Amino acid sequence: MSQDKNTKMLIRLSGLVCTMLALSFAAVPFYNWFCRVTGFGGVTQIAAEASDRVLDQSIQIRFDGSLERGMPWTFKPEHTTMELKIGETGLAFYEAYNPTDKVIAGTASYNVFPYSAGAYFTKIDCFCFQMQVLQPGERVMMPVTFYVDPDILEDEDAKYANTITLSYTFHVTDLPEKQASLAISGQTDINTTQ
Repeated sequence: MSQDKNTKMLIRLSGLVCTMLALSFAAVPFYNWFCRVTGFGGVTQIAAEASDRVLDQSIQIRFDGSLERGMPWTFKPEHTTMELKIGETGLAFYEAYNPTDKVIAGTASYNVFPYSAGAYFTKIDCFCFQMQVLQPGERVMMPVTFYVDPDILEDEDAKYANTITLSYTFHVTDLPEKQASLAISGQTDINTTQ
């Protein structure tokens, strides 16, 4: 009887360990999905096209740019503020410059503040959707196309936001193997090579 109890307990504990392991692997994708859906933590939304409604009420958008420690680029918004109507499509540019003598790749992380506005700040197109590769001495203007969803005015927490700050931080990213070998060999058209 004792052997049978021990076997059942071992099976239960093994099941618990397997369940906990499966949940730990599912946590990151679930958290990312949760943030995208709710705008939690200032995560923005993505849309394929512009809003179909433009309201007469305006909102101010502030732009901020920073670099992770060790990222040698310079990176800043072209303009620090923009005012647009809620639902109107905005186009902003960030300038990045690689002052080094090396090819450097970067990826941008982003968020908006106040966090409650994240669910309503919608990007149509953004440089942050993919890795950016800058040649030595290259300076580029990188666009972000966005709008503030008119549904923001129906949210008890977000409707009083008069200003939304869009922040980006660029991080150094390893070049894909093929692009790294082209950089070493001195070929210059790395951005278009697949």
